[in-house]
Amino acid sequence: MTVHPFIEAEKRAGHSVKRACELLKVSRTAFYARRAAKPGPRAVRDAELAEQIADVHTRSRGTYGAPRVHAVLKREGAGCGRRRVARLMRAAGLQGRHRRRRHQTTIPDPRAALRPDLVVRDFQPDPAGLDARWCGDITYIATEEGWLYLATVIDIASRRVVGWATADHLRTDLVADALTAACRKRRPTRPVIFHSDRGCQYTSQQFAALAGQLGVRLSVGRTGQCWDNALAESFFATIKRELLGASTWPSRAAARTA
Repeated sequence: MTVHPFIEAEKRAGHSVKRACELLKVSRTAFYARRAAKPGPRAVRDAELAEQIADVHTRSRGTYGAPRVHAVLKREGAGCGRRRVARLMRAAGLQGRHRRRRHQTTIPDPRAALRPDLVVRDFQPDPAGLDARWCGDITYIATEEGWLYLATVIDIASRRVVGWATADHLRTDLVADALTAACRKRRPTRPVIFHSDRGCQYTSQQFAALAGQLGVRLSVGRTGQCWDNALAESFFATIKRELLGASTWPSRAAARTA
């Protein structure tokens, strides 16, 4: 597979042909010789796709691999196969972002009172509408100052974050602040179910007392069963892959404003 379409795209963008050739290990003489020749229909289409692929990859902040780039191109009306997209991305040295090794944030408390699972892996949009069932979890963000922890509250019906909080610790205050923020923003008019894992923050007496004051019914999944809180897990996987996981942030403040 030729990399010339990508060099051509770099040239049209005003970038150095010499530098592009050096990075892709291509002779400038060969590039200009091929450029002078009349390209065939497939080469022309490859060049067009190369520009579209580079644009989608840039818009994704460098996070999308071939499957997701192909999905975007298909949605935008570009007719091409996934293998062709993968081939062109390999030629240009473009690749998606992979998840980092997981940092443990769920630490169960063996002394915690047992609570029921009121969701039972049913994360389909709620027919009862908004503010009937929420779910939440904690994730971590690497910064040069140390870990920043993020707690969220997601409405199962809308899939939207309705409350969140960040801190440099994993104390119960973190999840309490997120739930309080959700209730202040949404002001639910009926008892809302809040579902979480069995982390010690969520099963603490402090959190239970707050939930009682806010009129929230607590629900928990099983320890070590990610599918029992699949919606919250999926949300964190997406934002870490597409926004937070590229590199270590210089500070907690920078990560908070990402």
